[in-house]
Order: sequence, then C-alpha cells, then structure tokens
Amino acid sequence: MKFYITTPIYYVNDIPHVGHSYTTIAADILARWKRLNNYDVFFLTGTDEHGAKIVAAAKEKGKTALELCDEMSAKFREAWDLLNISNTDFVRTTEQRHVLAVDKVVQTLFDKGFIFSRKYEGLYCVGCERFYAQKDLDENGCCHFHKTKPVLQSEENYFFKLSSFQGSLLERITDKNHKEHIDIQPEERRNEIIGKLKLGLEDVSFSRSAIEWGIPLPFDKKQTVYVWIDALINYVTGIGYPVDETKFQKFWPADVHLMAKDILWFHSVIWSAILIGADLPLPKKVYSHGFFTLNGNKMSKSLGNVISPKELVDKYGVDAARYLTVTLIPFGPDGDISWQGLTLKYNTDLANNLGNLISRTIKMAEKYFDLLVPQTTPNLWLAKNVATLLQESFAPNMDNIQLHKAAESLQNAITLVNKQIETDAPWKLARTDMVKLATCIYSYLQATDIIAMHLLPFMPTLSEEIWRITGATGSIIETAKKYFTDRIIPETGFSVAGSQLRVSGILFPRVTE
Repeated sequence: MKFYITTPIYYVNDIPHVGHSYTTIAADILARWKRLNNYDVFFLTGTDEHGAKIVAAAKEKGKTALELCDEMSAKFREAWDLLNISNTDFVRTTEQRHVLAVDKVVQTLFDKGFIFSRKYEGLYCVGCERFYAQKDLDENGCCHFHKTKPVLQSEENYFFKLSSFQGSLLERITDKNHKEHIDIQPEERRNEIIGKLKLGLEDVSFSRSAIEWGIPLPFDKKQTVYVWIDALINYVTGIGYPVDETKFQKFWPADVHLMAKDILWFHSVIWSAILIGADLPLPKKVYSHGFFTLNGNKMSKSLGNVISPKELVDKYGVDAARYLTVTLIPFGPDGDISWQGLTLKYNTDLANNLGNLISRTIKMAEKYFDLLVPQTTPNLWLAKNVATLLQESFAPNMDNIQLHKAAESLQNAITLVNKQIETDAPWKLARTDMVKLATCIYSYLQATDIIAMHLLPFMPTLSEEIWRITGATGSIIETAKKYFTDRIIPETGFSVAGSQLRVSGILFPRVTE
C-alpha cells in the first residue's frame, strides 16, 4: 500500500514560522502514522521560488534572485531538520527537474487547446501575485489578505480555459462514487467550493509577460508561467514526473494535499482542472486547516509577533513543540494560540499527565523491585483496556486528520492508567501485599508501552526514550508496525518480567510562562 502526502511549498519571501510549522508537523505526524501501519509513504514538502516579490526582495538585500532563494530555502530545510520532519523529498521550483515537469504539463495543455492568448486588463495584487475581480475585494477595494488596493495592469498573456471544466469539477467533487472523486475537507469548506463553482468559472491568467524570474512557456519564451501554476505542478515533480515513470505511477495520485484554507481554491479547483486537462488523475483528498492568530492578533513580521520553530523548541523541546503546535487548537477551523495556552497545555498534558505516569511508575519499580520489571504472572487487562480505548478513538481520528482529537484520546488513555494507580494505591500495597504490588507495577508498564507506540507519530524521540525506560524489548518502531497490523499484545507483554528499567529523570520539566 502506498500513501502520498504533501504540504504546500512555502514561498521564500518569508522565514519559517509557526504557521508553516503547523502544516508541516501535521503532515509529518500523518506520514509517520501511515508508516507504522505499513504503508509505503512518500512525503513531499519544499519551497516556491519564482515571481516578482522574490526579485524585489532580492534587490532590497543586494542579492540575485537565486542567491536569495538558496538562502531562504535552506532556512526551511533547517527548520524541518530542527523539528525532526521525516519528509521523503524537498522540491524547489528553481530546480531543473521542476522545469521539465512544468514544460510537460503546460505544453500538453497548450496542445489540447486549453491555453489561449489574449490581452488582459485587471486588478493585480503584488502581494498575492494574482489578478482579482472587483467582487473578490473587500468593501474598500482592497485585497483581503494584504489590505492593499490592487493596481490596474494591462498586458498580453496566456489564459487557461478554466471555464470549460465547471461540470467536470462539480461531478468529481459532489459524486463520491466517481472514479476520480476528490474529497475536499473539512465539509464546510467543501460546501463553500461547491457553492462558488455553481456560480460559474472564469478563465484564469496562465502567464506573465513582464516577469523574468520564472519558467518560460515552452511555446513562447517571451512569457513566464504564472507563479501559482508553476507552484502547483511541484506535486508531480517531486515523484518523478515526467522522467521517472515508474515512481510517478507508483505514488500518483496524491492521497492528501494538506494546506491552509487561503489556497484551497487553487488546489481543489485550478489544480484539479489542470490535471483533468493534462489527462492526469486527481488527488484523492484536499484538506485545509484554518488560520490562527497569536494572542488574538494576526501574526505579522511588522507587528513582531511571529513565533519561529526555534523559539518553540527552545522553550519546550523538539517533541513537545511538535505535539503542542498541532494539538492546541482543533485541526480545521480557525483558532488562537498564545504562549500562555501552549505552556498550560504542556504542563497539563505532558508534565502532569504523561510525565507523572512515567515518573511514578519507574520510581515505584526502583524502590520495590530494584529497577526491574517485576517477576509476576503476566497481567495484561489494563494494557488491553488502553489498547481498546485507543483503537476505538485514536486510530479513526488519525485517519480522519483530526489530530487534536487523537491527542485527546492519548491523554484519556494516560489518565486511565494514572487513575488506576490511584485506585490501586501501590504505596499501601508495599506494606500489605507485595504479590499484588508486583502485578500492578507490571500492568502499568505494559499499558505505558501501548501508549508509547501511539505517541510515536507525535513525539518520535521521546517515545523511543519511554520504550527504553520501561524495559520494553526490541525496536519500538518495528514492534509498533506489527502491533498495528495484528493488534495482539504478546502473552508476556512488551516489558518482559526481569527486564532492566531505566531511571527516567524528569522527561517534561514544568515550564513557566
């Protein structure tokens, strides 16, 4: 089984921030989850590097456009390395392999009559690098995203016959039984797309004549491919199109395109129309998450309220930063983040709940059983209860890209074990019933092993550390792959009686604001 997941490619006029991290960590968590379920995963991310904004930014810094792109693209790679992102490939739109893919797609569309030339006059937003109709602007005639008035531009360029795909797109989006059904999520955004589609489609600009920093049209070298079209094609570039046919056929179509809601139209409508026109299959799912604010305010470099990946990691550590970024707010709607909210969730979920479970269990095993898994008749009832809870809630939420709900399931499982410890009161059993105490400590360790395997996509490094602390045998990743396939807990558990435990220390030191 294959699974192909993508993030949008990030525009290099900005440094990586928590918004980029949110999408990328989410994609990484899903990729890791699918790998644990024995899928052959291809995970693509990258950078979008053409357009007028790049030229202008480069001039301001006294660099060439390519020098700026090299510098900024490297910053994204560094950020994803810092956050332990497991992407299979990283695509840049300035790479020759991408130029080949763009040439192939664009020439195919032109040969089939879907691209035509005409003189166009319209309102162009430099910030978005796109034309807008008056109806798409706010009440002040400004772009909704940049709050600036687009400028009137007139030029001879090429257009894509988007209008001719209205029926084909509606059919594929609304008919779940269509062989090329494209599932747009969340549902409210799907309904928005359908409503807008029913109003009709206008042909869209496909090239620019005045912008040199781009990929020339294969049939008219005086024009460059419009930056948004260029960027969308990265999804086939990354899996070998048109050079590596075997690789491309293996992984295309994409199983999930993941992105923020502002680019959902491009991905669900324009990209899908391009693919239909080029005789290529459509992606199976396009999933958009909402915008989020910081302390109630829009994040902006000019306001100085942008959170960088490094700031998150410096405060919470890599694994906790990953967990907090995607679980603080629901995945899908808009939400607000704050340092206060992040710290509260860190202390509640990780320091108090998970950290406390590990710490108290290991301390009792050290005090009463010389830091060994107790020798006792295997008792797996608690582990099985945890496994059932997670199978019923964690797995479906992961598959439905409801990461915050999957995390809630994990916290519920951790709370279940912590409550059982309170009920058992092992500190009292130590004075009255050492046999039962051994059974209890053994059962806490086995339940913790189940939790650790489910934590792997969110916190891969700390999950492995927990696995070592609890004395579990073998590789946690290989064990998890087998477990998620057959859902069977070994008769002797994962932490076998007599195995050496490790002193955990404080896995999640409490954080102050």
